[in-house]
Amino acid sequence: MEAQQAEQQQPLRELIAAGAYDVLTARLPDEHVQDIARALADFEPNMVLEVLAMLPVDERPEVFAYLSTGQQYQILNAADDDIGIPFLRALPADDRTALLESLKPEQLKEILRLLAPAEVRRAMEQLGYPEQSAGRLMNTDFVTVRPNWSLARALDHVRRQGHQGDGVNTLYVTDHRGRLQGTISLKRLVLESPDKDVMSLISGPAVTIDAGEDRSEAARTIQHYDITALPVVDVNGVLLGAVTVDDVMDVVQEEATEDFHKIGAVGALGLSLRDARPSLLYRKRVGWLVLLVFVNILSGAGIALYEATIEQVIALVFFLPLIIASGGNAGSQSATLMVRALATGDVATRDWLRLWGRELGVAIALGVTMGAAIYGVGLWRGGPEVAIVVSLSMVLVVACGSMIGMVLPMMLNRFEFDPATASAPLITSIADICGILIYFSIATAILTLPPP
Repeated sequence: MEAQQAEQQQPLRELIAAGAYDVLTARLPDEHVQDIARALADFEPNMVLEVLAMLPVDERPEVFAYLSTGQQYQILNAADDDIGIPFLRALPADDRTALLESLKPEQLKEILRLLAPAEVRRAMEQLGYPEQSAGRLMNTDFVTVRPNWSLARALDHVRRQGHQGDGVNTLYVTDHRGRLQGTISLKRLVLESPDKDVMSLISGPAVTIDAGEDRSEAARTIQHYDITALPVVDVNGVLLGAVTVDDVMDVVQEEATEDFHKIGAVGALGLSLRDARPSLLYRKRVGWLVLLVFVNILSGAGIALYEATIEQVIALVFFLPLIIASGGNAGSQSATLMVRALATGDVATRDWLRLWGRELGVAIALGVTMGAAIYGVGLWRGGPEVAIVVSLSMVLVVACGSMIGMVLPMMLNRFEFDPATASAPLITSIADICGILIYFSIATAILTLPPP
């Protein structure tokens, strides 16, 4: 009895790996489909199909929808058509598009044969929108009502057609040509008097987005207006689909992950780190690292330029790593703040002057604080003059690094490049070069040493 209870408490993934099918058969119907999908990640297709067969028929496509696109393809490729076709056809339109756009041409051809001609046409139309666009992200299964209908008729229509939509919390009011007139909530439809007409519930113009707009703009619009679904329209205002808040959450996660990769001087992977092959990781990282090797040669050249200064005051070498690292760290901080602010739309290029002045003030304050902290160490290692050199250098190097970190992303954004390309290693390398030149220039001037 105790052994059976222990099995019941085991994680699903362990039970699947152990082949405890008797326990799984009893336990799976009580589990959330999302948890089942997570437990099935990375298992072989045949194993996944065996586990799916233990579920009620109506839950199998739901679990399938939460698997990664790579695993979905493997399952469809391994399963018989009578199993694969229901899985593929039950996918919401946006999830099906995500699967299809991840496939190679020969794989796409294999999968499309599982769809009916009308479904193939709809899938190809959606794939015809630009990559990363709202058109690729939208769900084309939705419920519409007419403005002249009574609420009783509209509610009856929702009861009959609601299963076709990805969610009926938001209903779309369209005219006879399919042009969007507004949106109403299901809650108001249920609570208001059934004798009212649909038009009376529309409180204002609908918030929409063009199908060709970037999906990140769809995410910002949903966040700004605090809505759960964003209608997607064409140039004539005809309703094409809707982007829902759960789709936007995926977009936000993908965009944030891509920005983090770029800031770390890693090309966008496009898949999870767990699934990435060593060869892919090598290709995504080697380019920046080789480029930065040559950039850092300039740092060495800067040090070589001041060899005579270093020979006369050896104590300066003790503070060199500290000075240049502080400038790079300050630049990385500033760049991270600026890249994120540009990505979220909090700031724009036109704000550069106000931001530049504020950042300069903050950077100087940081530099003065760090310079004061290091002044005592300078006294100990080299005396009053070296302490002054180190403190003053710290102020200027931190200010310079911060300015580089703020200005470079803004310049890239101004010329319509991704500001995240201003990676932390690149900014650190540029700040290092500037820091070396500033440090030894101040040392040469204050210590009355011969110029380089």
